[in-house]
Amino acid sequence: MWKRFCGFLLRAMGWTAVDPPVPEDKCVILGVPHTSMWDFVVSYLYYTSVGGKANVMIAKEFFWWPLGAVLRALGAVPVDRKSPTSLMVSLIHEMNKAKKMHLAIAPEGTRKAVKRWKTGFHTIAQECNIPVYLGYFDWKTKRVGRGQKFEITDDARADMQRIQEIYEQMHMEGKHRDGYVTH
Repeated sequence: MWKRFCGFLLRAMGWTAVDPPVPEDKCVILGVPHTSMWDFVVSYLYYTSVGGKANVMIAKEFFWWPLGAVLRALGAVPVDRKSPTSLMVSLIHEMNKAKKMHLAIAPEGTRKAVKRWKTGFHTIAQECNIPVYLGYFDWKTKRVGRGQKFEITDDARADMQRIQEIYEQMHMEGKHRDGYVTH
């Protein structure tokens, strides 16, 4: 019932779900371009409507009562952005102990325009031996999907360049156009 309701809301907002959920039990799904808090809403409605359940990292400052309980129910994981090393170790530990976990990450690391994306997702995927999917929400076409599977290598810099080139070729727009910089 919830799945159908989320699909109804997504369509009512004018969005089209493009891909089914990821078939693997564990993966990282990138979310690009991330320019608005609405990206979370659209991606949640999409992934739930196609039968998936993803976890997302959200700054621990948003976990005040009663919002914290709602965010946890939606798959949010509170993170301390001030300690990236312990954050990474914690996420790797959580991924390794979970039976199933689709971790959605915005590689931009913020809703503001940035030229350099964060590579934490690459570290998580490599350490846990899981694939990365190039998820997207294009506000220009209102299409949302988990995107193509991207096999990472030991060269994070080269992988990041290839990933950004793939996204650039997609010619997407964020909700806030000035918040997404193509490379």
